[in-house]
Formats: sequence, structure tokens, C-alpha cells
Amino acid sequence: MSLEDPRKPAETDAGVTDDGTLDYDELADLLGEHVIDREEHVNAEGFVIRPDEVEETLSTLKEEAGFDHLACVTAQDYQDRAESIYHLRKYADPTQELSVVVPTERDNPVSQSGAGVFDTAEWHEREAYDLVGIEYEGNPDLRRILLPETWQGHPLSQDYNQDKPQIVPLREHANPMEKKTKIPDDPDTMFVNIGPHHPATHGVLHVKTTLDGEQIADLDPDMGYLHRCEEQMCQQSTYRHQIMPYPDRWDYLSSGILNEWAYARTAEDLADIQVPEYAQVIRTMSAELCRIASHLLAIATFALDIYGDFTAIFMYGIRDREVIQNILEDLTGQRLMFNYLRLGGVAWDLPEPREDFFEKTRDFLDELPDRLEEYHNLLTSNEIFQMRVIDTGVLPYEDAKSFGATGPVARGSGVDYDLRRDDPYGYYDELDWDVITEDGGDNFSRALVRLKEMEQSGRIIEQCVDLLEDWPEDEREIQANVPRTLKPDPDTEIYRAVEAAKGELGIYIRSDGTDKPARFKIRSPCFCNLQTLPTMSEGEYIPDMIASLGSLDVVLGEVDR
Repeated sequence: MSLEDPRKPAETDAGVTDDGTLDYDELADLLGEHVIDREEHVNAEGFVIRPDEVEETLSTLKEEAGFDHLACVTAQDYQDRAESIYHLRKYADPTQELSVVVPTERDNPVSQSGAGVFDTAEWHEREAYDLVGIEYEGNPDLRRILLPETWQGHPLSQDYNQDKPQIVPLREHANPMEKKTKIPDDPDTMFVNIGPHHPATHGVLHVKTTLDGEQIADLDPDMGYLHRCEEQMCQQSTYRHQIMPYPDRWDYLSSGILNEWAYARTAEDLADIQVPEYAQVIRTMSAELCRIASHLLAIATFALDIYGDFTAIFMYGIRDREVIQNILEDLTGQRLMFNYLRLGGVAWDLPEPREDFFEKTRDFLDELPDRLEEYHNLLTSNEIFQMRVIDTGVLPYEDAKSFGATGPVARGSGVDYDLRRDDPYGYYDELDWDVITEDGGDNFSRALVRLKEMEQSGRIIEQCVDLLEDWPEDEREIQANVPRTLKPDPDTEIYRAVEAAKGELGIYIRSDGTDKPARFKIRSPCFCNLQTLPTMSEGEYIPDMIASLGSLDVVLGEVDR
């Protein structure tokens, strides 16, 4: 593949050695007295700081050390403290990582907000406040984000009583139109509820919209209607057997194996499990099949959003996606909830007769170029489509990074970031393929990235099929020798991520010495990408906002988790 770095600002950043690795001692010196302790995490060191020095610490690391990607914020509750972890990476090199650990008093969990440095911190901190109860001073909009405002207690705090009924007081004379807005009261503005209904919002999403004339003056995405407690369920399940079926249900449309791989990569690195090379090739092939299926559905529904094209683009996308689902069904036995990956490898080998499976896969790959040309003729060359998406929903390059956008959303804004290349895993670094970027930053660019990425996924799958066809029969090892019960050492912490169809899907795990995680945090790319919607939409019209939302390709089951 093309492994050359698109840009290398990390070489001039503080704390980077001549060979491109991080010098944590130099970074600690850079922060000086801000660092009161240091922790060893599997993926990176953690610098412990005081809760009133968050903004200055993050600003220094961003401006002087080049940590421009706040990938995730994890909050958790201990017996003696509450804690926030800011997982920092670099868009130019995500292997350069640093965790900023912020402990607070358990009885008074108050910490300074990082939203003044990274826009994406606003939503992450709201989620931490909602579920754990940590208050972030300086957060511009600190309120619940997944649970209703009337919810009592914080479900991930240790003193939360799950058996206590939720009693919501009657709020007489409450004004349902009342809302917080960034603009002053103006008799010329109008408040419009968009959703929560599925057809226009790609899931159960409520968009609170304030119009000034016909233009959007303020916009507030309101999720939480599909919250399914996936993190809590994983914390109650064993590493070895019980967690793996859950990831299929995060992005439940077509990305199951990509989701499974996010958990598998994290748990395997946590337990130091080495996956056989043959199994890595199978994982890579099946993951790219899922990526194409996901992008097909994204393009199909996007066309439906833009000009109601059900009979052509939408049904064409479903037609081609069905072919992939048939292939994946042959491989995994399932069409959506695959449960095919296992820690250390995959559940079973390719279906027999292998020749039939390869023939079916190659038939799809042979047809893919003509199918993609068909989509370009029907979609990107369509004058109505072009009028609706070119120069609408513009997400500037720097805004995309500040909001932690990843996947086609970021690459459509010129952010050259793809974990398959930049933080290699599986078999990607042994194959020939390219990362697709577009500089337009608009709705058209994001659609174009997905169409071109399907072509690259086809190249990857074809190379994997070539390898699997020629693989010696006596070397087809599908699983490593994994202990039946996994019990990582207590207080071992790790953050790992994969390039899912919608962007960086990351998992944070902290172990407590048992066979179940003490903390399991999902970093959803849809959650971060959805946060860009107000920036893309304000000043535009409602139809443009619908197009922008469709271009983000969010799945609310992954947003709410």
C-alpha cells in the first residue's frame, strides 16, 4: 500500500525523538508542575494533572506537542475518586498517544472543561456528566445528553441504585417550546422540531432547529431515544466469550465485523494475544466486505434524502448490498449479526467448497467497477444531486479536526487520516491500496469519498482472495491458543481503535483482575461526527440540513450505545 506519510508535522513537535517515537520525559518537562503523577497504560503513558488545570494542559499539548486529536474522553467512578481520561492522539500519526488523567473528589466531582481547546470535548463531557456525574466547569452546555433532563442519578456511578423507580414530577405550565439557544430572543425567529422520526433522521434523532426567516440560526441535535446500555452490558460480561456478540449491534446496518474487530483488537492487545497471519487475512477481507456494504447503504439512503430516488439509486444500492450479504452469510452463517470474530482469530475457516466461495466473491469484484460507474452516472453526474450537495454542508478542515471527526466525514474535508494505514493492524500494511481524500468539505465530497473508497476496498478484497487461494492447507491456522478464562492484571488500561466504515471506532478497557472489565468505554465515530452538524448547517436551509445529516451517515444505535 502507499505507506508514505501525507504530512509530517510531528517531527517538529515537542517530545518527539529522531526516530518518530514519543519522549514522555520531555513531554512531562514541557508540562512542568501540571504533572503530579504518571501512569503506565498499555497504549500510552498517562499524565495525572489537577482538575483545575485541564484547559492549560490540553492547550499546551495541542499547540506545542502536536496532539490535535482528542479521540475520546472516558469517565469512571472509583471508591475514592472520580476520574476523567482525555485520550489524545495526532492526526498526522495516531501511534503517538498520550492520556491526560484528571482525578477529582468523589463527593464533589468537579473538573475544568477541555471544550475551550477541543470542540469535541463538549459532548464527551456532557456524556460523562450524564452517566458518571462529573461536572465540568466552563463547558458551554453542560446538561444531560443521553438521558432525559428529569432523570435522577447517574447510572455509571457506584452509588447508583438501579432498583429505585424514576419519579418524574409534574411540571405544570411547562413551555414545550422553551429551549436554550445561542441567539437572543427575536420575534422573527421560529422554532421547528425535526424528528424524532426515522425517515428524515437516519434513526431516532430529534433536531431542535431555530429558523431566522428560512435560514437555520441555531441547531441542537438531541439523541438518547435509543440508549441501550451497551457499555454496562459489556462490563457485566466475560472477555473470552460473552462480549463479542454485542459489537454487531452498535452499527447494526452492515458493519458488524468492523465493530467486532474494534473489541478484538483491544482485548487482544490487553491480553497479549497474537493472531495468526491466516486469520488476519480473513479478517481483512471480511471487514472490507462490510465496509462496501455500509457505504452502499450510505449512498443509497443519501440519494433518497436528496431527491427521493427510491426506484433507482436506493434499490440499486440494496441490490448490490444483498450480494455482499450473501457472501458474508456463506462465511459467517449470519446476514447482519455475524459474531464471526473470536479473540485470537475467527470462528471457523472459509466455507467448503472453497472454490465456490472464491468464485462468488470474484464475481462480485468483477462487477464492482461497472456498478460504481453506474452510481457515478446516476448520482454524481446528476444535475439535481449536484445542486443539492455542492457547496452545502461545508465542514472546514480545522473544524473537522477540532470536533474529532474521522472516516469519510474527515477525509471529505481533506483530513488525511485512516487507521488502516496510520496505525496498521490486520493485514492492511502488506497490501496495495490508497487512502481517499477530498478537499471540498461539502456534502458532495463526503459522497465522493465513499464511492471511491468502495473501489479501494475492492482492491483489498481481491488481494486477500489471491492470498487465501494460495495459502498452504497445513498452515491455515484460524485461532491462537487463548486461555479459556482471561483475567488481565488489575488496573491495566488500554485504548485501541480500528477504522470502521464511519470512522475511528475505539474501545477503552480497564481491568480489575477478574474475567470482566471494570470499565468498558465505546468511542463511537457517529457520536463525534454528528457533533459537526450545527457547524455544517447554520446559515443554510432546512433541506440543506437534511442533506448534511444524510452525508454524515450516522447510526443512532452507535451514537446512543
